[in-house]
Amino acid sequence: MLKKTKVADETATGQAGIKKKSKVPGVMITQFMEELPEGKTTPDFTRKPIALTIQEGKFAYFKAIVVGDPTPTVTWSRANGEIIFHPDVCQQKYDPATNEHTLEFPKVAPEDTDTYKCYAANEYGRAVCTVILNVIEVGFSKTKELQKTQGEVSLDATEFRKKLKTRNPDGTREEKTMDANEKVWEILLSAEKKDYEQICVEYGITDFRGMLKKLTEMKKEHEEEIAQFISHIRTLKPVEVKDDDCATIELDMDLLDSGSKIFLYKDGVMVPFSKEDGEGIKHNLKQVGKKYVFTIKNLSKNDAGLYSVDVEGVNVFSTDFKVPEVDFAVKIQEVKAEEREDALFQCVLTAPMNEINWYGKSALLTNNEKHEIIVSEDKLIHKLIVRDCLPLDGGIYAAVAGIKSCNAWLVIEVEKDPAKKAKKAVRKTTIAGAGNDEELLRIAKEQQERYQKEMEEKAQLAKKAQEEKELAAAAARAKQKAEAEAKAAAKAAAKAAAKAKRAAAGKDGAVRKTKKKVAGAGEGSAANGASGATGGVVGIGAGSAAGGAAGAAGGGGAAGSLVGAAGVNGGAACGGAGGAAGGGAGGAAGVAGGAAGVAGGAAGVGGRDGSGAAGGAGGIEGGDVEEGSEVESDEDSFEDSDEDIEGEGVGAKGREGEGEKGDVGGEGEKGEGGEKGAERKKRVRAGPLVPDTVIDPGVHFHAGLSDCKAIIGEAAELECKVSSEECVGIWYKDGAEIQSSESLTISKEGCFHRLKIHKVTEENAGKYKFEADGRKTEAEIAVEDPPRFDKEELEALKAPVTVKKGHKATYKLSYIGREPIKVQWYLEGEELSSEGNINIDTSDGTSRLLLMKLQRKDSGEIKIKLKNVFGTIEAVSQLNVLDKPTSPMGPLEIVEASSSVIDFKWRPPKDSGGCKIQNYILERQQVGRNTWKKVGPIGPEAKYRDSDVDHGRRYCYRIRVETEIGTSEMMETEDIQAGTKAYPAPPSAPKVASAFKDCINLTWSPPADTGGTSILGYNLEKRKKGSNLWGQVNPPNEIIKGKGFAVKDVVEGMEYEFRVSAINDSGAGEFSTPSEFVFARDPKKPPGKVLDLKVTDSTYTNLSLSWNKPKDIKGEEDEAKGYFVEIRPAENTEWDRCNSNAITMTTYTVKGMKSMAMYWVRVIATNDGGEGVPQELDNYILAMPPPVRPRFTDTKIKSFMIVRAGNSARFTINFEASPWPEVTWLKDGVPVSKKVTISNAEGTSQLLIPSAERSDTGIYTIIVKNIVGQETFSIEIRVTDEPKPPGPVDLDENVPGTVTISWSASPDEKRDDRLHYMVTKRDSVKRTWNTIADRIFNNKFTACNIMPGREYQFRVYAKNDMGSSKPSESAKWLIPAKKEKFTVKMPESKACDLRCPPKFLVPLKMHTAPQGYECYMSCAVKGDPTPHVTWLRNNISLNTNTNYFISNTCGVCSMLILRVGTKDTGEYKIVAENGLGRAESSTKLTVRE
Repeated sequence: MLKKTKVADETATGQAGIKKKSKVPGVMITQFMEELPEGKTTPDFTRKPIALTIQEGKFAYFKAIVVGDPTPTVTWSRANGEIIFHPDVCQQKYDPATNEHTLEFPKVAPEDTDTYKCYAANEYGRAVCTVILNVIEVGFSKTKELQKTQGEVSLDATEFRKKLKTRNPDGTREEKTMDANEKVWEILLSAEKKDYEQICVEYGITDFRGMLKKLTEMKKEHEEEIAQFISHIRTLKPVEVKDDDCATIELDMDLLDSGSKIFLYKDGVMVPFSKEDGEGIKHNLKQVGKKYVFTIKNLSKNDAGLYSVDVEGVNVFSTDFKVPEVDFAVKIQEVKAEEREDALFQCVLTAPMNEINWYGKSALLTNNEKHEIIVSEDKLIHKLIVRDCLPLDGGIYAAVAGIKSCNAWLVIEVEKDPAKKAKKAVRKTTIAGAGNDEELLRIAKEQQERYQKEMEEKAQLAKKAQEEKELAAAAARAKQKAEAEAKAAAKAAAKAAAKAKRAAAGKDGAVRKTKKKVAGAGEGSAANGASGATGGVVGIGAGSAAGGAAGAAGGGGAAGSLVGAAGVNGGAACGGAGGAAGGGAGGAAGVAGGAAGVAGGAAGVGGRDGSGAAGGAGGIEGGDVEEGSEVESDEDSFEDSDEDIEGEGVGAKGREGEGEKGDVGGEGEKGEGGEKGAERKKRVRAGPLVPDTVIDPGVHFHAGLSDCKAIIGEAAELECKVSSEECVGIWYKDGAEIQSSESLTISKEGCFHRLKIHKVTEENAGKYKFEADGRKTEAEIAVEDPPRFDKEELEALKAPVTVKKGHKATYKLSYIGREPIKVQWYLEGEELSSEGNINIDTSDGTSRLLLMKLQRKDSGEIKIKLKNVFGTIEAVSQLNVLDKPTSPMGPLEIVEASSSVIDFKWRPPKDSGGCKIQNYILERQQVGRNTWKKVGPIGPEAKYRDSDVDHGRRYCYRIRVETEIGTSEMMETEDIQAGTKAYPAPPSAPKVASAFKDCINLTWSPPADTGGTSILGYNLEKRKKGSNLWGQVNPPNEIIKGKGFAVKDVVEGMEYEFRVSAINDSGAGEFSTPSEFVFARDPKKPPGKVLDLKVTDSTYTNLSLSWNKPKDIKGEEDEAKGYFVEIRPAENTEWDRCNSNAITMTTYTVKGMKSMAMYWVRVIATNDGGEGVPQELDNYILAMPPPVRPRFTDTKIKSFMIVRAGNSARFTINFEASPWPEVTWLKDGVPVSKKVTISNAEGTSQLLIPSAERSDTGIYTIIVKNIVGQETFSIEIRVTDEPKPPGPVDLDENVPGTVTISWSASPDEKRDDRLHYMVTKRDSVKRTWNTIADRIFNNKFTACNIMPGREYQFRVYAKNDMGSSKPSESAKWLIPAKKEKFTVKMPESKACDLRCPPKFLVPLKMHTAPQGYECYMSCAVKGDPTPHVTWLRNNISLNTNTNYFISNTCGVCSMLILRVGTKDTGEYKIVAENGLGRAESSTKLTVRE
């Protein structure tokens, strides 16, 4: 069978996997962390699902309630297969009101029988429980049989498979376009389960369960077919449109034969493709290893369709490529963003789309923290926000909608200042590329209007086309019908004429009676002696035919009346009466008149002179009338009347319609000699007949009643809307009619009918119904009584309460609601209870909170919470406890400390005690004196300016806070000196802007610390290289005002360095660090390219380079002073400099590269004249060590391993390879199963079989492969167990002196090819078992040298690599010997002395036992006579101590200590003595805690 491999999810890091017990039986909890944070818990079940046995077709569900912090996520799974979530199959729901998670089966089916698991997981753990669902199948199901007959997309999968198998001899399909039925099954075979529902809706499949059943059968057959050519197939990717105007189909498959033919089809028609990529090629196939990628270029609408990939005539994969009619109205534009700023791309589509694909540097982007994808409500505006842009984020971004795409650059502007570049930029909150939202909205609105207009036009065209199609079909049907009716009318006329002719030519007045049943309301009968014939009437009406009474017999000329009525499309024909004078002619006329009742016929009445035949014939032109049509007449209206109809014939019933439905009644009069016709009443409609084309539906509801919840004491209202304002309805409550009363009002306003309850009580709960004109609507009022506060007291409670420290505060609030009501008081979110200084009193709808001895820390939010079964309500107030403020806070900020003033600030107190600060009170002390001078209140601002100071003196201040409650503790400042000189800090080192032979231009930056005053200017000094003397450049009395200076006092060719100092009001500060040395000469030319740039070494993260100095060409390229190394990842466009400062050496190692990444490298030479032309490597380089062919590094590797069944098998092998190789494990030539765990690390691979079974036996092969080569190694792992013994053993003597031993095979012989047998023998002489044969691979062995007279017995063992089985023993075998006279010579016996002194055969052993556990000591002693044994601990006898259980059985002496304690520690000795001697054995017992 074909197996699809899946990539297993990686184990989450940091999950310790600690098992815990749940209070609910059957729940297993796994904790991911050893210690949980405070307040956090692992998931657990408070109610687990219950096993269920239910009949097929019923509603089944599982319920579970879980707890945990944070709230766990609940998922469901089943043991066999996956759960298919579909409204008709299975649904997962959650009820927030009851916290219940349910898994529902609307109509449970036998295939739902399984073991289900419910998982509850959060970031700290997971809980799981299992539940079983059993479904009882029932017999014949009408529903299933009905579903089989429904007219929908055929589910006959077998027929479709047969169609797919119809192939040409070369494996290609027949050249024909696929129909919808073939398409849908081919799509379903390759689709994911989550897409089944959408595919079924699109193709009209309604039997979802039937589809799944058929699809399962097809998949099994499909996998068997694929397995003939493919060993593995995975990663099936549907058509994906790229950003380069092409679409790809990807799949990974391992062909059994690399030469197998691959075909590509579109809608069943083969598509030619090329394996070479060229500009003019539409379809091409690219193969990289096992990956196959089909590419469709230059996309257009014609490329839409079903694409199928076949291998040797077997369909492998199919995907439906749909091309939506959409384009870009506004394309994305280039965005320039600063580093750490957000960037925005936005576009507008011509038609709405739920989502489009965004690409960044050819990689598909998803919605995450880095990239945010936004879609407007109208689905026209699509935006991509790139968060926190870094230089690596720069590149080309693309948007793909259908087959249309657009792209633009994202340019990241990086800080060029090296000083700022070294620091990480600050995160910016601005968004680059934004600002044109109004324009986009306007365009989107225009596109939406245009799209809606196009859709309306298409809908109108489709509707018009449908109408034309229907009219054409109706015209064709009418034409066919008219032809059929004309043919039928001609046939009926011919029959009528023939019958009239035969009636006129009757012989001697013979009487013919004809009785015929017609499709009407009565029967037609002919009078005795009459020659008239009954005729069927075509149409919906009643017709009767009767011959004249005279006939050929010469009757009295009674009138033969014929009335035929038939109406279609407003036409009516009435056949007149033939006169009696005509004799036979009159009878014929009557017959013809009866036949004239056809649609559209004109009225024809025959005269008394026999001309009725012409009148009757005038109506034979109409056709048949369809069933249920109305009959109309152009005659004058009749009055409604009921008449007794009498006649010789009764109106016949029309074809498939009742005669009573005719709009014109027929009347027949009684003729002489005729029989009385049946009598019935006929209703005649008055007035012209108009077809009822519109049926009045009566009153109906535009809006019905809705269930509502009402609160006791408040108003409730029900409202509905009917279609007629004149409608009058009736209201019911619980089936009884209700009217307006004092408590409720029933009103009507236009089409709206309302029922309003002014003040709801418990009695108002129930089901209400409104009925009007036979229509009704129902709703239910649920009366609730949630807790509610008294409004006045609630307003009073909301007012903040302010009290002083140590006082008390009281809160009181009344409430109403259905009991029981839970009352809770909270202070700053913490629930209060009656204890200490808190008193809570709740009774009779009132709750009172008393807080005593309040402290400042008790300030905060006071909340009361009421809860009952109907809801929860809260009320909040504020408590403010006043107290003295805390002391002011430091540190002190000195604004100015000059010779005449000290200005400083401080921070307000952390807590002002709940009051506004009135004043700060200051005291001042001059350092060196003991007295403090009170400065006095200075107001509420936390700053002070002291102008009463002496230059050079130091002062200290005390500061207190004053409020209405009191004064705070003091804060004492540090000493502040008045008039201290503050010099500026050094400026930055001077930088050389340019240098010439007679002038050097310098610049610098001002100091960060100016000393508290502004900078007045700068002093600049210079020094020659090699000298220790600095000389001032600017005159002493002329300071430099700017931040730059041109030094002209230089000597050509000399090398100088410079330094600068800043000057403020206090004077000149310290000098800066010196600048770099610079020559006084004209600028140099930049150097040329470096020579012989090459890579000397590389690893996964480092790259070593070397090069030679560039040539020195005088006047064109000067000597290089240093070098810069730059790299550029292949996907980026910008170069990154590896060294910020130029290096002087011609070697460099680049570090921090990404493993296996592709880089471009270049080196730039530099000197005082600038940077030269970069020199790049000819090719890109990969961050990897030098290539090394894989090889195994273990010196000794075992190639055979035996594992006992049930134990784990582990095999580890070490190797080396570069680049990192792909490691594959095979078992007997195919990939290992999922139960085998493969762990790969750098340079090593491990195979682990957790619980080995016999089926795991085989040859396991590791393949280590990289771009250089591959290496393999195989190990045979044999999983076995101790064999079961052979069957019964039989003995047989075929040859004298031999015995043939045969036995039944061991049950393990078929499962273990290395199993063999061993035979042992014992005779009556030697009495020991000896092996006579081993490694027997059959079930028979012949033993030789069998002596007569001896009794033999044989045992057979089954053996394998794990050992041998228990023996199967034969019966005893004896060959009788010839009896000879036997003489026994008894030797003289000598007395044997067996006495011996005691001796320990097994001495005591050392013992270490845990405290509280048992300790068992034993030894073996011999001696004759039996020695006396004594146990001692620390030389004290224990034989009489009941705490020790001592026994001596056949020389085995034992002692048991039931509970070991520290007191049992010591030396234990056993003494054995008898009359011949004494023996001792000792040991020590150590007790550990």
